[in-house]
Amino acid sequence: MLIKIPAKSVISENQVTDQQVYQDRRRILKSMGFVGASALLTSPSSHAINWFSNQDDDFTTKPLTFSKADRFSTDETPTPKQKVTTHNNFYEFGTDKSDPVNNAQDFKVDPWTLTIDGLVENPITLGYEDLTKAFALEERIYRLRCVEAWSMVIPWIGFPLASLIKKANPLSAAKYVAFETLYDPKQMPGQKSRFTGGGINYPYVEGLRLDEALHPLTLLSVGLYGETLPPQNGAPIRLVTPWKYGFKSIKSIVRISLIDKKPPTTWNILAPSEYGFYANVNPQVSHPRWSQARERRLTTGGLFAQNRIPTTMFNGYPEVAELYKGMDLRKHY
Repeated sequence: MLIKIPAKSVISENQVTDQQVYQDRRRILKSMGFVGASALLTSPSSHAINWFSNQDDDFTTKPLTFSKADRFSTDETPTPKQKVTTHNNFYEFGTDKSDPVNNAQDFKVDPWTLTIDGLVENPITLGYEDLTKAFALEERIYRLRCVEAWSMVIPWIGFPLASLIKKANPLSAAKYVAFETLYDPKQMPGQKSRFTGGGINYPYVEGLRLDEALHPLTLLSVGLYGETLPPQNGAPIRLVTPWKYGFKSIKSIVRISLIDKKPPTTWNILAPSEYGFYANVNPQVSHPRWSQARERRLTTGGLFAQNRIPTTMFNGYPEVAELYKGMDLRKHY
């Protein structure tokens, strides 16, 4: 199936991230009594990257062999790799944007086990090498839109989630797909308590409807910018659903289960009035504390640049609209 991105959805204006929405999101957690340890120890000016104290100890990524899936890719200019790998939400490693890159460099991804189970005829277990060798890899340049109203364009490398699900052969009763992140507080300091990890009850969990999971755009990513994923971006394998807000793209996955009922999802558990199960990018539905009508494209621009771009429905991927035909997208947000 060939998928074309309409020209009208192509965005060319350079943007940068606004810290205000991110701070507002953390403020609500703080008011609930949850705040990352790094926030208690640092000043507001400490968001600058603490470039690693010992370069010899940095996590090492590896080159990948892949084809380019131009039919799925936007022709927008990708966000610089430095931005993609140093500006992250991954509360398992801390709640500040710079915490993941600073706290995850000792993360161990080999050995790794990814289990596919539940309502399937053929349960599957993939080891670390299988993640990059069991399926043909391709590069797809996708937009990433965060619920905090910033965005990036990222050249992911991975394989369709549908390829893995079909290999497991779902039973007819399977209606949803549940995902689970690694739980390892020794490696992930944010998991040591709800107070160090943004109030989240770990492990992080997410879910999709089965038809969403099988959509050709839904990707299991094992790399970006030609190499394996660094830990701050979800090594060794993460989900990428480009028409949904970024929190839906669960990182460092250890389990994928096919089930018959809607699964719980982490941010919906924590704040159900703010983060719905579907999390589709919809500029017409505001977050309770900020508008989603516009976004800031993260590029090499200065921190205080004010130019913005309009947010497009489904993040500019209208081909997914059929998945929600007949649904009230203001109610099923």
